[in-house]
This record gives sequence, C-alpha cells and structure tokens, in this order.
Amino acid sequence: MKKIDAYIPLPTGDAYGLEFFSVLFGFLAGIFLIGAILLNIPAIAVLGIFLGLFFVLGIRIVRPTHRVLIEWLGKYQKYGDPGFYWIIPGIQKLYAVNITEKMVDPEAQEVITKDNLNATVNAQVYYKIKISEEDVKRSQYNVYNYEYQIVNLAQTTLRNIIGTFTLKEVNSQRSRINEALYEILQKETDAWGIDIIRTELKEIAPPKDVQETMNKVVKAENEKIAAVDYATAVETQADGERRASIKRAEGVKQSKILEAEGEAGAIKLVNEAAEKYFIGNAQLLKQLDTVAVALKDNTKVVIPSDQQIVNVIGELAGVVKAK
Repeated sequence: MKKIDAYIPLPTGDAYGLEFFSVLFGFLAGIFLIGAILLNIPAIAVLGIFLGLFFVLGIRIVRPTHRVLIEWLGKYQKYGDPGFYWIIPGIQKLYAVNITEKMVDPEAQEVITKDNLNATVNAQVYYKIKISEEDVKRSQYNVYNYEYQIVNLAQTTLRNIIGTFTLKEVNSQRSRINEALYEILQKETDAWGIDIIRTELKEIAPPKDVQETMNKVVKAENEKIAAVDYATAVETQADGERRASIKRAEGVKQSKILEAEGEAGAIKLVNEAAEKYFIGNAQLLKQLDTVAVALKDNTKVVIPSDQQIVNVIGELAGVVKAK
C-alpha cells in the first residue's frame, strides 16, 4: 500500500500555483507600503502601486485541460471554462480541476483464490472527471482525495473478485475480471463525478512452487500436442505415398492395357489382310510370319552373290520360285 500522501493531489486552488505568488506579492506590498511611508513618498504614488499589485494578485490563467470552480468567502459561486480570470484576492478563490484522463496504479497485493492458493495481483485503473458543472463540483465536494479513494476501492474490489475464481480461472478469465472490476468501480464512483474509462489486470503471479508445477504441466501438454502433430504428419505422408503407389500401379496397368489393345488391333488388321489377300494360302502366310519374326530377332542371313534378296526371303519362307 502506498502512502496516502502519494495520492493527495497538489493544491488545485489557483491555476499555475498563483496562490504562492499572491502571498509573496502581499508580503512585498506590505514592506513597500511601510517603506513608502517612512520615505515620505506621495500618497497618490503609493495608492497607484498598491492598486497595481492588487490587480496582479487577482490574475488567474486556466488551461484547456482544466475547469474552474470559484468560491466567494468559502461558498461556491460559479463554474468556469478555460481562459482568463480575475478574482478579488482574499475574498474569492479559484479552483482549477483537471479533467484529462489519468491512471492510478495500486501496488501489487496478495489475494486468496477460490482453491485457497495465494496469488499476487495488480490492476491499473484509468479514469477522468466528467466535464459538466455538477460532476466537477462532486469531485471536489463529495469526496476527499478521490485518487486515494479509487486506489483503495480498486484493491478491495479486486480481492473480492479474485476470491470467486480458482487460480487457473484467474489466468484464463482476465476479461471477465476486468469487466467485473470496471462495473463495480463505475457504479461506486458515479457519485464522485468520475467516469471510469477502463481497467486492466496488470499482473497475476502465483506462488513459486505452483508456478513451477504449472510450467511443467504446460510443457507436458505442449509435448503431447507436438507428438500428435508429428504422428499426424507421418500418417499423412504414408497416405500420400500409398496413393502415389496406387496411381503408379494404375498407370502401369493402363499402359499394358493400351499395349495389349494395340497388339490386338495389329493382329486384327493382319487377319483382315490375310482374309482379303491370302485366301487359301494360310501356309504361305505362316511362313512369311516366321521370316518376319526371324528378321526381328536379328537372325543373320547370308545372301549369295548370284541371288537377289527377294529370292532369298522366298526360300526362307519355303516359297518355290515360279518357273
């Protein structure tokens, strides 16, 4: 828990810290008046200087990041936007309230989860004061040191929320915890004129021994997933190889079918030619076929010099040359 003083904002009474300069100028003005009297300076000159200092002491400049609350003798008088202001020193007081988004970061705290385990958690809260006159007044008059109040409320609420989850759920249900924390803070700070922008669960740290066990579990689960993925990859590769083998076998089969169909077609053409041109000469056709096979197998044939190649082929086929 941080010290309370760390969350107490700097005095917002006067823009640019002119409260200090008001006191300083007042002190100097008093010294100057005493000196003027002792030195017999004309009264008109003293009055002019005094009025000049009085005017300077009442000047206030407010930035666009602030809105103004002006009090008259301790009572609320009016609300103002950024710009130039002149107040009556000592009678009026101007409070410049910052309306920009701010963040509070409570220190980490130990909480007990639903399964009776200790965990160190921390959250950040982003908020801003609403811009309307009523809300700016609420932030100053309805709550003392709203930043400190938000910090303590966030810590208490976070302890209560974490206590309804197991340690495993805390790590996996961050969004639900953020939503629950946001809704509670938004509801509780509405009376302060504050708008909770968002909440972020910053840190969840289980005990060291629990963390080591969780790391081992995660490692084992990762190894299991890797083993399953590897087995799936091997199975996929084997299936691919099987399909490729089937495709190759189908290709060979189709090739042989086509080859057989080609040979059958050739035989058919030969038979058709034989029926057309060699009717009654089947023996002669067989002899010519024998010669073709012999020549196909590179059988050497010696041709006598006094014979023509046609006569030699005819003799090989057993054909007697007509006289």
